[in-house]
Amino acid sequence: MAYGYSNQQYGNQRGGRQRNSRVTLLIALAMAGFALFRYIGSAEKNPTTGVVQHVAGISAQQEIALGLQSAPQMVRQYGGESRDPVATQRVVRMGEWLVQNSLAAKSPYRYQFHLLGDPRTVNAFALPGGQIFITEALYRQLMTEGQLAGVLGHEIGHVIARHSAQQIAKQQLTQGLSGAAVMATYDPNNPSTMRNSAVIAMIGNLVNLKYGRNDEIEADKFGVRIIAEAGYDPRAMIGVMKVLEKAGGGGRTPDFFATHPNPENRIGNIENVIKEAFPKGVPPGLKP
Repeated sequence: MAYGYSNQQYGNQRGGRQRNSRVTLLIALAMAGFALFRYIGSAEKNPTTGVVQHVAGISAQQEIALGLQSAPQMVRQYGGESRDPVATQRVVRMGEWLVQNSLAAKSPYRYQFHLLGDPRTVNAFALPGGQIFITEALYRQLMTEGQLAGVLGHEIGHVIARHSAQQIAKQQLTQGLSGAAVMATYDPNNPSTMRNSAVIAMIGNLVNLKYGRNDEIEADKFGVRIIAEAGYDPRAMIGVMKVLEKAGGGGRTPDFFATHPNPENRIGNIENVIKEAFPKGVPPGLKP
């Protein structure tokens, strides 16, 4: 009695693996193609900024709904709403003034400004659709109205630039391409190939982080325009960066730096943006 595979059995098994490999590759290519098609097809012109961008087919109303749904969780995470009514009203009034007197007035969003009660976390951020937050820890370190305008103007810049919708589109693309790559490289007979999927996922996260930081630079550009249109000296944003540098000098890095580029690097960028916006110099009479 003979043991082992015959040549015909071995050939059939090998041919089956090759057919499975081809089918897997075709599925992977289809997944990648669909992800790219969906991303490319999501391009549309931003009615506020005039920039053509990929926003995953998300409407302004959907962005507003996403922001409203997420806002309570963010408020809880940062110590609830501030109990200082004077400071809260100052933040709200400043935010509303900036929106009403700048290009943000043309946007379809429903802006709400929140001063959060966290006394230790130096941070400010925006949710899609117009929910904008600043912590007491950052608010207390701002020295002028212009600096408060600079922080809020930057966050308004994120909203009008639709950065959240862009990030959703990028994540969908990354997930689709990562899934296709995993499908193409994974061999069920070789468990070690699973490590490839972990590397691919990590690369995808790094790509999205890079884009997020570029978004921060773009928000600075819109912030300069917004606060200048509302009557504030855009150089106040440089003062904000110096406040953040000082806040990071005590050994504990502010949470602000986790999602925003280092202020030392941003000062030069803001100076360049101001020069481009005002080639003859910043107009006199703007509030510091």
